[in-house]
Amino acid sequence: MAALRWGTAVGYFAGEGTVADAIAWWDEIDGSEKWQRGIFCALCASYALVSVVALVQLIRIQLRVPEYGWTTQKLFHLMNVVVNGLRAVLFGFYQDVFLIKSKALEMALLDLPGLLFFSTYTLLVLFWAEIYYQARSLPIVKLRPAYLIINGVVYLIQICIWAYAQISPKPVATAVAKLFLSVVSFFAALGFLIYGGRLFFMLRRFPIESKGRRKKLNEVGSVTAICCTCFVIRCFVVALSAFDKDADLDVMDHPILNFIYYMLVEIFPCDFAEIVQHELQLLLPRVAQSAGRSFVRLSKLTLSSTIFNSSVNVVVVQLLSARGNEAD
Repeated sequence: MAALRWGTAVGYFAGEGTVADAIAWWDEIDGSEKWQRGIFCALCASYALVSVVALVQLIRIQLRVPEYGWTTQKLFHLMNVVVNGLRAVLFGFYQDVFLIKSKALEMALLDLPGLLFFSTYTLLVLFWAEIYYQARSLPIVKLRPAYLIINGVVYLIQICIWAYAQISPKPVATAVAKLFLSVVSFFAALGFLIYGGRLFFMLRRFPIESKGRRKKLNEVGSVTAICCTCFVIRCFVVALSAFDKDADLDVMDHPILNFIYYMLVEIFPCDFAEIVQHELQLLLPRVAQSAGRSFVRLSKLTLSSTIFNSSVNVVVVQLLSARGNEAD
């Protein structure tokens, strides 16, 4: 049982009391309305804070570079606002959400933020794929259509599952929906591993001379590792919940499991991404001054302003500048 396993782990790592005491403590919190209210309110506040931070970042970027329109970076922040804001509302009204009579509507409300999270963070995969392909002088015209088609197919299949859940009272629809989200999470992790890994090792082959360059290279590796790990955890937990009721996240009486899960797979990566983007805003003016003729070379390479606003592109600008200086 999932609760038993979690309780055993808590008992061992705490180093206090017995395993039975830890399990009893876990079960007591799961059954306490006071703890449920406190934990879900904490999740609501955490998501609301991340949503506000993302909104502030979006406004700052728009005020600094309004001429670029809706770049991928701005879209990333906007989707972060929507995803985290929706999660905050759902956890704020958790009692009403978990007690909705329509199973299909409940599934839609609980699954939609996860799908939007998938779309938001696969934007980073698209970022890195575009940069990698252009650095290799490969065509990128099919990347964005592929991103839109993949997301469209995912949402279409999910809508069909919700419709089946509304028509059929059988619990198999819930299991299918969870297994589908697990598969989607697996491929998202695979995308981060492939394109994040490729970009990291490609950039690593360039000479890293300054502290700023090394820092940005480390951020590429960190974001890749964190996002890949988060989607792998999501894949495992969601698949497990399809077969084990004690691992189910879409219930009120598993507040600790919900807190640990959502902190690991959504709040922490969102916080890290916003920190990286904030540091990027502080670094961009210095890069713009130091890159010099590299911006002309970038325009010759037909890099769009969309890619120009990614954190990874700061590294690309600096590395191209270094290569240009060596060539001169």
